[in-house]
Amino acid sequence: MINTNDILETIRMIQDENLDIRTITMGISLLDCCDSDIHKSCDKIYEKITRRAQKLVQTGEDIAAEYGIPIINKRISVTPIAMVLAASGGDPVEYAKTLERASRAVGVNFIGGYSALVHKGFAAGDRALIESIPEALAVTDHVCSSVNIGSTKSGINMDAVRLMGRQVVEAARLTADRQCIGAAKLVVFCNAPEDNPFMAGAFHGPGEPDCVINVGVSGPGVVRAALKKAGDCDLTEVANIIKRTAFKITRMGQLVGTEASRRLDVPFGIVDLSLAPTPEIGDSVAYILEAMGLEKCGAHGTTAALALLNDAVKKGGVMASSHVGGLSGAFIPVTEDAGMIAASRCGALRIEKLEAMTAVCSVGLDMIVVPGDTPPEVISAIIADEAAIGMVNSKTTAVRLIPAIGKKEGEELDFGGLLGFGPVMALNPNSPARFIARGGRIPAPLQSLKN
Repeated sequence: MINTNDILETIRMIQDENLDIRTITMGISLLDCCDSDIHKSCDKIYEKITRRAQKLVQTGEDIAAEYGIPIINKRISVTPIAMVLAASGGDPVEYAKTLERASRAVGVNFIGGYSALVHKGFAAGDRALIESIPEALAVTDHVCSSVNIGSTKSGINMDAVRLMGRQVVEAARLTADRQCIGAAKLVVFCNAPEDNPFMAGAFHGPGEPDCVINVGVSGPGVVRAALKKAGDCDLTEVANIIKRTAFKITRMGQLVGTEASRRLDVPFGIVDLSLAPTPEIGDSVAYILEAMGLEKCGAHGTTAALALLNDAVKKGGVMASSHVGGLSGAFIPVTEDAGMIAASRCGALRIEKLEAMTAVCSVGLDMIVVPGDTPPEVISAIIADEAAIGMVNSKTTAVRLIPAIGKKEGEELDFGGLLGFGPVMALNPNSPARFIARGGRIPAPLQSLKN
């Protein structure tokens, strides 16, 4: 039986509390597009993407209009391009240009999968693709890139970590005239999931179906409003409130994903029940933590509050969908979260505290602006630190740093739109250069021996 109060509550969440579906992402396998001739391979890729995704955007808009549920982004993820490149050789940037043309043709916001999986070493195509990432992101607007450099099972590929430090800096340098946007479209992972619908880290894993629909939900504002209404209850009740709210949010994602799957005649994959913030005032994970009783996000107690939030979101969401996947938890991208921006500006939130917080939330050091003169080896060391947290704790961690070329600590970088803006954060000035230069591989931890 339809409950009128539930309907009215959902309407209020949408109108007043920024509840939305962050993304419908269509995953498309390109394994059948491999060809020894790169130009033929690119033609096959363009044809398959435009054929499979031709109705994706319109379907999302139709569902949003019919159900009154905002669907903010329509996106595509594809097989890691390094795998396709292994068959063709040639200039990998040609694949980036093909993905860009296809994304424009179907009208999606982003296309992810200019990626390589090198957690245990470099296979054919991997190194060439990684070397090409800065140029590929500079000559495209919609293409996103990711590299998986470690896992709990394999350890951390420190040769890849060293290389990625250079590529992050170069991606920022080549797009310095566009607020260093290249680095904002590049994620370095440990334990990357194969079904992640969120950019810039989305790719269509080799274990996925030929084509699939994944949904990513949002809703930090809804959780914050629920806690504010509850008043001074204890933390057990806080967890229960978050669980109940996450259940409602995820049910909406399940509805949209199932309906999109039916209309597009594509299998439904997963709901990623992450709380993904936006620069909109109120739509902030930091404000949820402050609603629990912290004076400012970054205060002592922030990591504990975030652990409670992340766990409750997962528990509530998993009851609402048969297929939960992706990253699923609380995101803390600094430039995309109004509360994180405010806390960073006033000095309450620093990168060391953010690193501690990543041990208990989804993903990692995300959308953090750092000084433009940061040496590549420092970027590599930050990647290594974050990968170590993911490896030892058997969780996904990632780094998306933006060296703000020409800017120093205290200045700001403004992307506009969903990517938001943020202050340039200070980094530890002591050099890790000799450590990074050693290369090799950090062995997998004892936790990896589970078979």
